[in-house]
Amino acid sequence: MVAVVRCVVARRCGRRTVRAAEGMAAAERGHFGAGMSQNVYRARRHYRSMLVIVPYITQVPNDKQQIQPALGKIGALPEGMNAPEILLADTGYFSEQNVNACIEAEVEPLISIGRDAHHPGWKEHFSEPDPLPTNATPVETMKHTLKTQAGKASYALRKQTVEPVFGIIESVMGFRQFMLRGLEKVGHEWTLVCLAWNLKRMAILRQNCVQSG
Repeated sequence: MVAVVRCVVARRCGRRTVRAAEGMAAAERGHFGAGMSQNVYRARRHYRSMLVIVPYITQVPNDKQQIQPALGKIGALPEGMNAPEILLADTGYFSEQNVNACIEAEVEPLISIGRDAHHPGWKEHFSEPDPLPTNATPVETMKHTLKTQAGKASYALRKQTVEPVFGIIESVMGFRQFMLRGLEKVGHEWTLVCLAWNLKRMAILRQNCVQSG
């Protein structure tokens, strides 16, 4: 199981819905109009099923403060869903404390430490990094893993699993803004949205199982 972290900023913008780039790119984070002012919602999902397993609302705008609460919420799930092997997250979640928190929870962190250089040499696509020193810290170990071919392949799952979910919720299901006010009410609203997505997704998964079975 792989836990993937993604966030979207919900900001009150009157009746008009706006979407703008913040941090990395518009595809990574966006603004939803008429929502909770300066609130952020996040979801962690099983990367193969693309199901949202821990939806919740927070008013904390700093992503670095969300890894440990997320690990706690994932750990409280039923057996079989509460022990991811890998946690994927973008650079906004990176800190030494978060890396150590993942190690303590027996989860391998793959958290980006910054943007990759544009147009790297062709050798970088096929080469492996130098061997890791025996006394490497957890952060150094993670950086080394992200440079390996296996690490790059694992981290690439973040975009191909997270972005379609939010894109479908926004463009296909039509959820572009929160209709309620207040942290608790918006939390319930987002949970209902995730429930609707999960039901939609489970219907497709069931159909695939029947056809392949």
